[in-house]
Amino acid sequence: MTAATEPPVLANDRAWMARALELAELGLNTTDPNPRVGCVLVRDGRVIGEGWHARAGEPHAEVLALRAAAGDTQGSTAYVTLEPCNHTGRTPPCADALIAAGVHRVVCASVDPNPKVAGAGLRRLTAAGILVSAGLLEDAARALNPGFFSRFERGRPFVRLKLAMSLDARTAAAGAAGGWITGRAAREDVQRWRARSSAVMTGAGTVRSDDPRLDVRLAYGPWIRQPLRVILDPALTCAPQAKIFKGGSYLVFAAPDARPQAALDERTRRVPRVPRGLDLRAVLDALTDLEINELLVECGPRLAAALLEADLVDELVLYVAPHFLGADAPPLASLTGLKDPGPPPHFEYFEQRLIGDDLRLRLIPRKERTCSPD
Repeated sequence: MTAATEPPVLANDRAWMARALELAELGLNTTDPNPRVGCVLVRDGRVIGEGWHARAGEPHAEVLALRAAAGDTQGSTAYVTLEPCNHTGRTPPCADALIAAGVHRVVCASVDPNPKVAGAGLRRLTAAGILVSAGLLEDAARALNPGFFSRFERGRPFVRLKLAMSLDARTAAAGAAGGWITGRAAREDVQRWRARSSAVMTGAGTVRSDDPRLDVRLAYGPWIRQPLRVILDPALTCAPQAKIFKGGSYLVFAAPDARPQAALDERTRRVPRVPRGLDLRAVLDALTDLEINELLVECGPRLAAALLEADLVDELVLYVAPHFLGADAPPLASLTGLKDPGPPPHFEYFEQRLIGDDLRLRLIPRKERTCSPD
């Protein structure tokens, strides 16, 4: 695309694209591994069709908007939050559907990072005589799909680390076996993070001490898509009867020399052993191959520290409970030697919100904000 081929932004373009983004968000919990995409068809200042992508394998947003318009689409403008596809995947090309429908103009928020598309959809539309522009509300469109963009642009999922702590940065009462330090509202809020995630990851220590389920128990619509549950268990010490292995799909990463228990052997992936655990980048590579977009990590202090030290945390979601647990309680992250060899992990706040009695902080690394969350 060049500046000469892009028509100017018209008066109501921003409003219609904002509506398309609202529609795209309806697929927040269901589209995985596809991106969340919305489309609005407008003619003569009036909406004639709307659509949003719901699930992989089902029609894309553009096709549903065209169907809603019931064939009355000649000369219309399509506002779509991601470049229309030009290839046949699980569904036919959306660019061809827009051309066949007689759409006069296409405004998209962002070019698709998938190399199968990556501008080719826009070029096909342009070659068919359709006016095309890209980039309107692009930041919002990227923020809605941080994992999709991260997977294609950086070759790994978007990693969201969720932690909860007391006012003195402790995570559980000393000697306690499991239990919560935050209130019900905060725990329900965590369910929403799980629902939008492709996978939820934890370490063997958390499985042994807390026996979590790490599933979604939130009723958000007719389709309940359970994220893949990922367990980092170098020596395969987690009991097969643990709750995390019941119902839904799971994946265990172990060290090469670990001897898997028969019940877990079939689904075990082995990655290289490194000091104090597994090669986290190798784990993320494997999850990328499985089309994992957003990875939510709920873990203990050692895995949290390893992710922070490896500079693999794209967003930190931190719940702060309004009480103290004492110096003998477990810390938030087992970080040591931060002065050597490099600077400590440095984050900045971008959202603070009360969730019931607890404070939820959202932070991102202070460096570049590539694929920043919504």
